[in-house]
Amino acid sequence: MILNDEQVEFYRKNGYLVVEDVLGPEELETVHAIVDDFVEKSRHITEQSGHFDLEPGHTPDHPKVRRLSTPAGYHPFFDNLMRDDRILGLVAPLIGEAIREQGNKLNMKPGEVGSAVEWHQDFAHYPHTNDDLCAVGIALDDATVENGCMMVVPGSHLGPILDHHQDGTFIGAISPARDGLDLSAAVPLEMKAGSLSIHHTRTLHGSAFNTSGKSRRLLFYQYSAVDAWPLGGVVDWEGFNARILRGEPTFDFRLVSMTARTRMPAGERSGGGIYELQKPLQEKVFASS
Repeated sequence: MILNDEQVEFYRKNGYLVVEDVLGPEELETVHAIVDDFVEKSRHITEQSGHFDLEPGHTPDHPKVRRLSTPAGYHPFFDNLMRDDRILGLVAPLIGEAIREQGNKLNMKPGEVGSAVEWHQDFAHYPHTNDDLCAVGIALDDATVENGCMMVVPGSHLGPILDHHQDGTFIGAISPARDGLDLSAAVPLEMKAGSLSIHHTRTLHGSAFNTSGKSRRLLFYQYSAVDAWPLGGVVDWEGFNARILRGEPTFDFRLVSMTARTRMPAGERSGGGIYELQKPLQEKVFASS
């Protein structure tokens, strides 16, 4: 699959894009069975772990998972899809032909309990020497406003990296009141199952609680240009380069002129990723159901 000039221009202007009908019915049936099996295994998990991020109220009788971390490391379906030319072919016109896998996760919103993710910019969590990074969100279910589809603020990727601190501690979310932000322009990314969204690493986004009885499972693949160096550094050089999906390793990394806020000092969390990081947030935009 490739993007046409109009789609690329839309992404450049708005910081996001929706592409329909990427996965077919058989692939969706396969991945649903895989995810259901993971949720079944979570019955034996009683607290946040490196792989299972649990919803409040999770029990062995009523398992509720809000995120599977690094699913590509646990099942070949997710690993193969991450490398699929259908996906990389969409990403290449946006961040370049040389592509590195930068992270993957499956955000789950079980019916009537799916947790919200407060407004944030991905780049604040992992700043690089340039911002040729994006996230691909593949809808495994129909994503609607009612079940907590992702929302984005068009054009926000062209603005500054906002402060994601609270009382001097990195909390992974912004303060609309502090920054005088008007979120009324936010757009819900409603998609049919099998479609995907792509959003720029600087695009302001979030998602509300799932108030419906239907699940909203969104598989995220994060990609970066090979010549984008993480400001947090690299501990394992060989492992870093093993994540290259297209292109070759380089010792030369591209720097662009911008201000990148530090994510230090980081808030405390015990597993739970962004959900636990944002838990102490005082200015919550998304009210609970």
